[in-house]
Amino acid sequence: MALRLYMRTPFGRLHGTNPEIVALAAKIGRSPGALAMKASNFAALDPQLPQQGLGNVSRGDRDIWQEFADDASRLAEQAEEAAERFGIGDAATGLAGPAGPSDRESTVRVRRLQSFFRGAVLASYEGRCAITGLAVPELLVASHIIPWSESEKRRADPTNGLALNALLDRAFDRGLIGVDDAGRVLVSASLRERSRSAELTCSLLEIEGRPLELPRRFAPDPAALRYHRERVFVA
Repeated sequence: MALRLYMRTPFGRLHGTNPEIVALAAKIGRSPGALAMKASNFAALDPQLPQQGLGNVSRGDRDIWQEFADDASRLAEQAEEAAERFGIGDAATGLAGPAGPSDRESTVRVRRLQSFFRGAVLASYEGRCAITGLAVPELLVASHIIPWSESEKRRADPTNGLALNALLDRAFDRGLIGVDDAGRVLVSASLRERSRSAELTCSLLEIEGRPLELPRRFAPDPAALRYHRERVFVA
């Protein structure tokens, strides 16, 4: 639960007076300060953050962090299952869907992974599109860089994600835009050609060369961006 809290709480809000932490602490029988401190311990283990000191980090904290590094999807599913037991989490209210036990189990698992991933990615980008800065949650998508179908272990890894508005998510997923090694947006030749043919407005072309707004934690993995550029992006 503490790892889930760390992943889903925007930077700078892991403190005992945060109303969400106060409410969660009451549900799990801990003090808000203790819960905030336990979640903050993971910042000390996060290699993308400046050294935070390791005085309060326990062996259990290290083990959980390493489990997440080894297989983000497995630990994310466990975290969401724990959240549901306390009546929080997106799947806690139940799911409408397939009636068969195996189908239902699969649907719940997918929902848990998607919930964890979206929460972690959007919190990292502080609820803003990494390219346009749009800050309307209903229009934002946590986009997988290495596609969902290509890597089971990275389905819940926030370094395999970008916060994008719905249009850019679709374009990224279809390989019409990508990101170069310097973190600048690439636009496919196909989009440029359609623009010349007056089939497309210039709005997508205007983002070409624009740098990503990188988050303070869980920045996109360069290897994942390279995979997308080589396997998905249509140059």
